[in-house]
Amino acid sequence: MSNTMIQLGVFLFITALIALLTYLKCAGHGRSSKDSNKEYFLAGGGLSWTFIAGSITLTNLSTDQLIGMNGNQMALLAWWEFAAVFGLIILAKVFLPVYYKNGCTTTTELLEKRYNDRHIRAVIGGLFLLGNIFIFLPAVLYTGSLFMQSMFGVDISLLTLAIIFAIVGSAYSIFGGLRAVAVSDTFSGVLLLTMGMLVVFLALGAIDWDFSGIPKERLTLVGDNDSPLPWHVLLTGMIFIQTFYWSTNQTITQRAMAAPSLKEAQKGVFAAAILRFMIIPPMIVIPGIVSYKLFGDVGDAAYGMIVNDVLPLWLSGAFAAAIAAAVLSTFNSILNSSAALYVCDLHENYLNSNPNVAKLSGIASLIFVIIAIALVPVYARSESIINTIQELYGLLSMPILSTFIVGLLFKNVHSKAAITAVVSGTLLYAVFVFAIDDKPFHYIHMMFITLVFSVSTSLFVNRFVLGNKAVLAYR
Repeated sequence: MSNTMIQLGVFLFITALIALLTYLKCAGHGRSSKDSNKEYFLAGGGLSWTFIAGSITLTNLSTDQLIGMNGNQMALLAWWEFAAVFGLIILAKVFLPVYYKNGCTTTTELLEKRYNDRHIRAVIGGLFLLGNIFIFLPAVLYTGSLFMQSMFGVDISLLTLAIIFAIVGSAYSIFGGLRAVAVSDTFSGVLLLTMGMLVVFLALGAIDWDFSGIPKERLTLVGDNDSPLPWHVLLTGMIFIQTFYWSTNQTITQRAMAAPSLKEAQKGVFAAAILRFMIIPPMIVIPGIVSYKLFGDVGDAAYGMIVNDVLPLWLSGAFAAAIAAAVLSTFNSILNSSAALYVCDLHENYLNSNPNVAKLSGIASLIFVIIAIALVPVYARSESIINTIQELYGLLSMPILSTFIVGLLFKNVHSKAAITAVVSGTLLYAVFVFAIDDKPFHYIHMMFITLVFSVSTSLFVNRFVLGNKAVLAYR
């Protein structure tokens, strides 16, 4: 039997086993064709803390992190994960109590209730949805398919692999709802974290735990002004980037809103924070650093090269299954949250307030998947497209976060003021990114400035243009 057949056999066996375990775990939770939003998108409020922690962890961890961050081949990138711990704590202690108190299905539902206007919910939900459909779904399919193609070395096109990923990922999301997504994420997470840490220890063993010969700038956790992550950005925009991602992003927070109680949800988020602090940082930096000592400055090829070098052949199929699990997890999570945004924020708001949730979600998901698959060849033709689109999406993060901050801190702020702030904040950051060649400071500092500007604009327009006096919500 050829090596490729052994790899493929192990891969298919583990992938099928995860699907079987997910089915057995979810089989007792039957759903009618007219499931409520809570049952379909929040698993009926029945996720225990273990599945919340597992789903949050694996939804965030995929090929872009493992390959992209290790590709920098420096320890400094671990700060993204350390900072994420604070983002998760803010989710647990600040945002989750408000989401549960207001009975939210989507994060944007909170905006509707705080501003007393359904339109701001639709605008922000629509922005999140567009980012999911045109950026993250096709990007996940592309990067996952590219890795699997190189892993097995088989003559299968990227588009074919992307279609396979899309079909399997869609099955979890469409037929099982969030419950199946979260359960499969957790089982897959155990595999990925185990294999990921195994690669870390095998990589360290390959250099006898000896980091001599590696430049200091690749080992330090204190970045200077010329580094990708200067130390002072940790004091400005970094924490707000993490707040935006972990506390307002529907794909992440949807899991935390699916517990039977706030206490259970917080327990799951804290568990995810512990995993984020102890396990993820070494997975996304150490293999890359070791690869620098072994192979030199090889960029994004670092992770694949070290895996192929240290992992025994009989384990390579299991590793491929772990990577596939990460891709599927991220894909089905984004797909399920996208369906939630469309059904709850747009369709029910403007077209039909009482739809057949399961059927409508399935139709919407299929449309999103078709669009994502159609965009894979576009992504494959030019990597710069990915970077450009990601940068464009970054334009919206701080302006969107400003609507949540103003909505939580103040009363009597009109939604028009908040939407004006989103537009003006996006334009300000766009000028910085595209119109200034010699940038005066780091883009993360600019994100902090954009947030302050957006919050100030919202309050200014509310007071001096619309004639409303904002009042602190908690006095």
